[in-house]
Amino acid sequence: MTPRTADLVLENAVVVTFDDDRTVVHGGAVAIESGAIVDIGSVVDLRQRVVATTRRDMAGRILMPGLVDAHIHTAQTMMRGLLTALRRRSALRVPTWREYLVPFESHLSEDDVALSGQLAYSSMLATGTTSFFESGGPHPLAMADAAWQTGIRGIVSQNTMDGGNRIVESMQLSSDEALQRNIDVVEKLPAASDGSIRVTGGMSLRQIVACSTGLVMDIHREARARGVKVHTHLVEGSYEIDHALENFGARPVEYLQAIGVFDHTLHGAHSVMVGDGDISAYAEHGVSAAHCAKGNFGIGPAPAVRMWRRGVDIGLGTDGVAALGTLDLFRVAMIARVGQQLVEGVSRHNRNEIDPKEPLEMAVIGGARAMGLGHAIGSLEVGKRADIVVVSLDSPDAWGYDSEEAFLYECASGRDVTEVYVEGVQVVDEGVVTTVDTAEVAARARRRQHELASLIA
Repeated sequence: MTPRTADLVLENAVVVTFDDDRTVVHGGAVAIESGAIVDIGSVVDLRQRVVATTRRDMAGRILMPGLVDAHIHTAQTMMRGLLTALRRRSALRVPTWREYLVPFESHLSEDDVALSGQLAYSSMLATGTTSFFESGGPHPLAMADAAWQTGIRGIVSQNTMDGGNRIVESMQLSSDEALQRNIDVVEKLPAASDGSIRVTGGMSLRQIVACSTGLVMDIHREARARGVKVHTHLVEGSYEIDHALENFGARPVEYLQAIGVFDHTLHGAHSVMVGDGDISAYAEHGVSAAHCAKGNFGIGPAPAVRMWRRGVDIGLGTDGVAALGTLDLFRVAMIARVGQQLVEGVSRHNRNEIDPKEPLEMAVIGGARAMGLGHAIGSLEVGKRADIVVVSLDSPDAWGYDSEEAFLYECASGRDVTEVYVEGVQVVDEGVVTTVDTAEVAARARRRQHELASLIA
């Protein structure tokens, strides 16, 4: 057999593929060419099968697919720590999203959102997240520019509201304008069928409490016609259920089914207060979801693992940094594991209800599927895009572990990430983001945050 060529081979690693068979290759190697994975196997085999321009020794490290943040608010990145500061002065008003988050976003310029993106996306890359699914915010094209610059993969979308009670006027659009802005984002940021274009456009609806039925149906129709997803907050809290019952005589999922938009086009972030029938509907109709473990457990016992086990394409999301400011999805997966053990295991006195692999699989495989990119990312397999995270085994947390996989599932964090590749291009080297000056970005963000903070006190 004539050896094939490759731009880069990463070798001598423990390759945790996250494929359907959950294959792990010790002493493994991954070959990359033109942004795609072209071969995986043992080092011995790949040295016979592949002629590489560059080979890198990954001894003492794990290779895994990049993590996927299935729900993030880019525009809230400069709110990091702000709500905690406000709580020291007086009790927070509720609901937080309407009283603080949306008003904060309303003050942001395009430059502010670009800076927020640079700050968020570089932080995400440094901790092993290679893809994000934006929930919808102001100035989505500025987010796209930041994503292109930092090197991350992402779907951006427009904050979309044409109604709602006590919503900042500047954040509301007419129904026609809201629809057109969503269409414009998708048309300006088209996707490739193989996932090779990193930054693309999607559509968004903030929430049914702030969007008219006509707009919900119109956005769904146009998104489905263009093959993109609609990102929304769904069954996030009791107020939303009350709103749906009062205005539509049905719970949120029932309402969306009745108007014909509850299908694979829809991505329902949070999905905290879903019942058993709702879970069945998600699975049957292909609706995806995101479990934001940092905040969901403050609302209710979100049945995220139950949804995962029943075939729902559910990923993990950070929900941004407005509350509990980390963007490290490894940490979110740990919170999810502890929380889901409480939700699913304690009532049955089963201390081992949650498989250690499940939360991290949700953060990788589930997130990729939720974005509609399961064919392109979410596992290390030949033909998929080369979004790869390198995890060191040198930290004290890794000492004495029975296996490298056990450390990865149980104890690894973003601090253990040493290298990151997106589309085969290295964007993190020895823990340092190489695409932007993170110190300069952080300094500019701190200065601007102080100016913005006074506007929502």
